[in-house]
Amino acid sequence: MEYRNRTALITGASGGIGEEFARVLASRGANLILVARSEDKLVKLADELGRLHGVRADVIAADLSIPAASNDVAERVGELGVEVDILVNNAGFGTHGDLADADPTRIREEVALNVGALTDLTTAYLPSMTARRSGAIINVASTAGFQPVPHMAVYAATKAYVLSLSEALWWEGKQHGVAVLALCPGATDTAFFNVVGSDDASVGARRSTKQVVETALRAVDSGKPSVVDGLQNKISAASSRFAPRRMVVSIAERMVRPKR
Repeated sequence: MEYRNRTALITGASGGIGEEFARVLASRGANLILVARSEDKLVKLADELGRLHGVRADVIAADLSIPAASNDVAERVGELGVEVDILVNNAGFGTHGDLADADPTRIREEVALNVGALTDLTTAYLPSMTARRSGAIINVASTAGFQPVPHMAVYAATKAYVLSLSEALWWEGKQHGVAVLALCPGATDTAFFNVVGSDDASVGARRSTKQVVETALRAVDSGKPSVVDGLQNKISAASSRFAPRRMVVSIAERMVRPKR
């Protein structure tokens, strides 16, 4: 994949994996469109990367959990007068606890962001990439998408959707020169668990954002439909596909069971 003088739109770019994608792609010469709720953080990052790497870095502050926010983002990108060559759908969050006890509004926002916004933006930019016979879409899924996860039922279900959608679009896209990848990290050293509100949802040693992004870009270069970051995560994801489902669900429940 050639990144120099291409334009990458990255959601959830104000921190964590999204910020790391911005840093790495800018270092490879890509121009950036950074999307997140926190405008101040985006502006600071855009200014830094523009100075360091001589790339163009535009900022769009938006809450993608709001219905139709993706349409607003696409309109504002159009006003910038640039083509999106690389789309990184990274924005998302998780909730922890039984669905019966959950805040319905928070669950609605979780589905809208993890599923709705990702689908909307993919639908917005895949046609133009297909017409140009060039481009890449990286959808951030999760190892949680390989099995049902009690106490994180909605989060795991949203990531299963992302994994399934992306692998199907990998086939559709490769017929037209477009790479589509489902990136499946495990626990990563980000603020994700602060948003979740509990470290009980963190399983295994946390990988760095740099490791996750390097895994993703290698997988894009090799033409994979999906990739799991980290050896232990790969083993866990593979085993969940062959073990009896009752056992898989039971193990997943024990791993993220609330401790208090």
